[in-house]
Amino acid sequence: MTNNRITQLFNIKYPIIQAGMIWCSGWELASAVSNAGGLGIIGSGSMYPEILREHIQKCKASTEFPFAVNVPLLYPDIEKHISVVIEEGVKIVFTSAGNPKTWTKHLQQHGIKVVHLIASSKFAKKAEDAGCDAIVCEGFEAGGHNGRDETTTFVLIPQVRAATNLPLIAAGGIATGRGMLAAMVLGAEGVQLGTRFVCSDESSAHVNFKNAVAHSNEGDTMLSIKKIVPVRLIKNEFQKRIQEAEDKGAGAEELAAMLGRARAKKGMFEGDMAEGELEIGQISSFVKEVKPAREIVEEIWSEFLLAKNEVQHL
Repeated sequence: MTNNRITQLFNIKYPIIQAGMIWCSGWELASAVSNAGGLGIIGSGSMYPEILREHIQKCKASTEFPFAVNVPLLYPDIEKHISVVIEEGVKIVFTSAGNPKTWTKHLQQHGIKVVHLIASSKFAKKAEDAGCDAIVCEGFEAGGHNGRDETTTFVLIPQVRAATNLPLIAAGGIATGRGMLAAMVLGAEGVQLGTRFVCSDESSAHVNFKNAVAHSNEGDTMLSIKKIVPVRLIKNEFQKRIQEAEDKGAGAEELAAMLGRARAKKGMFEGDMAEGELEIGQISSFVKEVKPAREIVEEIWSEFLLAKNEVQHL
């Protein structure tokens, strides 16, 4: 086992964590990553409470290793999600999109380690004040919802490292072992990858979405819908209409009407590449094939060790 605070905190072999992505990270992906030596995460943001329970139970049956659940704190039925997590004996929870003080102590009283996702050193301090066990600092290269400050990952990591002594996981724009090493040199102790694991065999993303990611090029993603909440998307017909409306000065209400409901499900889970909301990171242009999650974890770790060895010879 790699000897650092992240592997020790989660009792995992490698400090490689799979992001809890809506519509893409169910029990199959989470268990596969955990079985490979990383930390798999079930993304609960797209699940009803009983669906979440089913995924947790199937994950427990599929791996003897630790796994986590990601819980967006703005989820309408958050109390039910928290109850399911506690009742099913989940030991690690990643929280996002909300105030960590609301649930951290409650979860910890039930023996659960709590990790909160932040996008600024200001909120890193708030996570520390809330008593979180660790933090994920995510730069705006990441897919999906992003921080409004648009701070890049490699600017964010050292600022957060200087602001808090909490165990630190870096996210946003990392898909390789070399990227992992660079993040750790800047002060991270582990990395969280979303985009790379979307293109895994076990990801619950639609095959159309996986293929769109694997065939994307540099510059094919863009931060959009900033007047509601910034979200990084693959450019498509829907995203272009949103961008045109934003350029013409559309307000939040008009943009919300254009977004509608279940737009992310339409794209990432149902495979509508024209009208769906296709949330993915900038590093998608570097991901060229779909492969098993175990191969992804092993590939990242091998490349990390190789890069580390090369740097030692400089």
